[in-house]
Amino acid sequence: MALRMPAPDQSVLARRREIVAALREIVPGEGVIDAEEELRAYECDALSVYRQLPMVAVLPSTTEQVSRILRYCHDNKVRVVPRGAGTSLSGGALPLADGVLLGLGKFNKILDIDFANRTVTAQPGVTNLGISTAVASSGFYYAPDPSSQIACTIGGNVAENSGGVHSLKYGLTTNNVLGIEMVLVTGEVIRLGGKHLDSEGYDLLGLMIGSEGLLGVVTEVTVRILKKPSTARALLIGFPSNEAAGDCVAAIIAAGIIPGGMEMMDKPAIHATEDFVHAGYPLDVEALLIVELDGPKVEVDHLIERVAEIARARQSMMLRISESEEERVLFWAGRKSAFPAVGRITPDYMCMDGTIPRKKLPEVLARMRLLSEKHRLRFCNVFHAGDGNLHPLILFDANKSDELERAEKFGADILRLCVEVGGVLTGEHGVGIEKRDLMETMFDDIDLAQQLRIKCAFDPESLLNPGKVFPVLHRCAEMGRMVVSKGQLPFPDLPRF
Repeated sequence: MALRMPAPDQSVLARRREIVAALREIVPGEGVIDAEEELRAYECDALSVYRQLPMVAVLPSTTEQVSRILRYCHDNKVRVVPRGAGTSLSGGALPLADGVLLGLGKFNKILDIDFANRTVTAQPGVTNLGISTAVASSGFYYAPDPSSQIACTIGGNVAENSGGVHSLKYGLTTNNVLGIEMVLVTGEVIRLGGKHLDSEGYDLLGLMIGSEGLLGVVTEVTVRILKKPSTARALLIGFPSNEAAGDCVAAIIAAGIIPGGMEMMDKPAIHATEDFVHAGYPLDVEALLIVELDGPKVEVDHLIERVAEIARARQSMMLRISESEEERVLFWAGRKSAFPAVGRITPDYMCMDGTIPRKKLPEVLARMRLLSEKHRLRFCNVFHAGDGNLHPLILFDANKSDELERAEKFGADILRLCVEVGGVLTGEHGVGIEKRDLMETMFDDIDLAQQLRIKCAFDPESLLNPGKVFPVLHRCAEMGRMVVSKGQLPFPDLPRF
């Protein structure tokens, strides 16, 4: 006998109709999506094991529309989840069943290119790679380059403080953004920074970068662009063990050499990537380093020799140097295709993101193998070795009864290990919901309370992206004081596929 489903609460339906109608007044035409099938496109981000349909999605195209949407939501106590391209790997854009999904995909224009000041001003929906492409003909580029740069947007990069393979030398998003326009939850539009290199007063720009959509909605970004180096060459270096490769990473940095990029892959990742891209990676090594050196030719040639000496002293099995720009790009094409390559060898995978001190690489890699045995799951290692930003990919099959749960526990143990050895929970993917319940492994109650007070200052009603980052529910009381109530999570049972 079929179960009788409870009838929808008529007051809830009436409120939803009211909200949808109000949003259509602000964004006419096809800018408001409320049909269930059409909302499926927004039910998750790249952490796709958790899914939730939003109450409604709205797609504004102007800052004035964003301002009106947020003002309406603030005045009517409606929760809002900002969303860029949905490439977040931490669940940062997971919608709420009773909230508005605010999509910024229509903010996709480059507004200004200023070579004299070496800046580009773009809307948040412009892709990371799109900025470099726009200035490439004049010999410039935008340095932070996440592996998802063909799809991820500059607004999302600001929200998560994204990095990339060249962040070792050129910094994360926070080191390359000069100014933003943003809309507060009250609808007020403010500007922080600009084309100038330094700003007076409190560093509110630094506060916003990496705030994961909890403090405001970014509608414009001004970034610094760099002149392409005159010479750039990459080395492929193979090692008989992960530990030897980790030792080499630490030794290169200790020698005072700062490569443009330094990435590491273990044997499973090497094989998956080579089968996918055919970049010429060696298949008989246990670990592979990609080391890029850039600058004047004489400097690059000298540093190549020094890196080769360091590698040979640490048991390197092979060393290959790019002889052309095409070959250098091919070396990196393999690394940047590692995630989709791994997707070909497993039904599902979970990409972790923790950062450790470089000298701890050999120890952490060895202990991760023990964790793999404990949880009975395979994993691949692909990571930004130069700055200790790990991206272990945990392989599992969600169709098997307990594998997702084991993958979650495996990932949590990896992140606890990162904190234990002096590292942090995230290097560039953000906290979102993935690491939210691990925040107390890194911060005590006083630390979290201070961070929450900042949230309260910008969003007293906790309407912007609630349930992300902080493992507590809270309310902001008078005079900026806060009452913390532990153990009551906004997503007690996260919806999974």
